[in-house]
Amino acid sequence: MSIPIALQLYTLREEMQKDFSGTLKKVAEIGYKGVEFAGFGGMNAGELKLLLDNLGLKPAGAHINIDELRNNLDEVIYYNLEIGNKYVVCPYLEFKGKEDFVNMAIEFNKIGTKLKNAGLNLCYHNHAHEFKMFDGVYGLDILYKDTTSNILMAEIDTYWVAYAGLDPIEYLNKYKYRTPLIHIKDMDNTEKREFTEIGNGILPIDKIINQAKINKAEWIIVEQDKCKIDPIESITISYNNLKKINII
Repeated sequence: MSIPIALQLYTLREEMQKDFSGTLKKVAEIGYKGVEFAGFGGMNAGELKLLLDNLGLKPAGAHINIDELRNNLDEVIYYNLEIGNKYVVCPYLEFKGKEDFVNMAIEFNKIGTKLKNAGLNLCYHNHAHEFKMFDGVYGLDILYKDTTSNILMAEIDTYWVAYAGLDPIEYLNKYKYRTPLIHIKDMDNTEKREFTEIGNGILPIDKIINQAKINKAEWIIVEQDKCKIDPIESITISYNNLKKINII
């Protein structure tokens, strides 16, 4: 069974600022089944829901910064329920030491419980800096160890796992059934290990997808933080390469 492919719209952040609706239309025309939001373009929930329905796009998730989760959680809940999105993702946090991970886990348990009670789910999206070790344990693992598995889920970014020096497949397996959303991007074969289009780099995309199926992930989400070519062309290449390896 194939997993639907979504696009994290941060990849097209400049295009979205210029033409939010038109850019979403291009994403749908390429073939993506869903989108993960990084902002809502100033649209109210009803307008966005209508636009998504007209384009045949599903909301795969929404990146919501920690300040919004702390200070405007009721509004976050209302908006995401209205557009039909069930995954609220904290996209980035800074951690100065072990205590920050421990304290954030306590806070995530509270935020995640309120979201769960409203019918939504909280995820955390990793980068590489969460793989600093404290007493032999990665910071990210502390975060997940100290939270309830159905209260804080993992949106594992496989590029950043590899960038940190870990095997993304093994790490996905470690959190089997806690990963409804999985980010894929590719890494070029240079010393800098920069971003490149899916299928054009060195990461084992096919094996990552297979593990995602084992994990029963609901969405595979394409993201490219920086594009060296036109971003629309970039996401088209990634989508077409996924088709070539029979993932879609």
